[in-house]
Amino acid sequence: MVKMMRAVQYSTYGGDAPSSLKLVDVPVPKPKKGEVLVKVEVAGINTVDWKIQGGLLKHILPLKFPHIPGTDISGEVVSVGPGVENFIPGDKVISCVGVLKGGSLAEYAIAPIKCTVKRPPTITPVEAASVPVTGLTALQSAKNMAGIRLDGSSNLNVLITAASGGVGTLYVQLAKLGGCFVTATCGARNMALVKNLGADEVVDYKTPEGMRYKSPSGRKYDVVVHLAPYQPLEAFKAELAPEGIVMDMTPTFKTVARNWYNKLTFSKHKFLPFGMIPNATDLQEVIDLVEAGKLKVIVDSTYPLEKSADAWARSIKGHATGKVLVTCNN
Repeated sequence: MVKMMRAVQYSTYGGDAPSSLKLVDVPVPKPKKGEVLVKVEVAGINTVDWKIQGGLLKHILPLKFPHIPGTDISGEVVSVGPGVENFIPGDKVISCVGVLKGGSLAEYAIAPIKCTVKRPPTITPVEAASVPVTGLTALQSAKNMAGIRLDGSSNLNVLITAASGGVGTLYVQLAKLGGCFVTATCGARNMALVKNLGADEVVDYKTPEGMRYKSPSGRKYDVVVHLAPYQPLEAFKAELAPEGIVMDMTPTFKTVARNWYNKLTFSKHKFLPFGMIPNATDLQEVIDLVEAGKLKVIVDSTYPLEKSADAWARSIKGHATGKVLVTCNN
């Protein structure tokens, strides 16, 4: 008899519509080479999940429908595929299952071992599921693009927009670990939280200063981590250092085009699109920082699997403080 599970899926590109998510019964998948089957305790929802549903990348990397969305999982290994030696049934794990492959909004999910690590007992399933995409995004862009060194020696002026979201709350902490002076923008209700996470100065994004990305202390930014919706490079230029860089963390084709234009014109300012690359090494580094108490995970809300559409809608609204999560096995 085929074992069945509950899962959330959609069958067409739907303009980010939560109403297109349906709870269905589908067969439990089987792990292949280099994969493990995980009983999902908690899954995370990320901006990229519903942007893909809305049609992002559909002309380049189209989905196969019906599609079970979701990327972040925390759970327990049930079985392993051929050749898997580092994990055994019963292991508690954290994984980034891949944005296009998806599968986390289900009672069971396939996790690739190339981006799966063991979950320390001191980290809860909810904390663990909050980390993969947000943590990898923050860590990789901070180290590989911004040049932030986590030994405290960076001494950069950094602006982080939308700093109260899932990525932003981690980024503030990473930048401070790197020894940066951090200016952050967010809504008024979250200013105290972002300040407590380590930001040196926090600006309400709705104020005239916030809309112009001005530093209250008059600093010019070496690095801008732009986590809010797209803005052109010109929106930041007046506040950039002579060789400052802007990292568009949710890039569009406009970002890519401007990046190439700046290269062709030898611009001293850089406008860089960011793309996260899932891997176990970086995920382990983030988990080690959480376990050591150097990174604090901020959770906005959790929903049961049958309320995934509500979680989806909460993320789409763009006002979540920290991470939106779904519990998949009650």
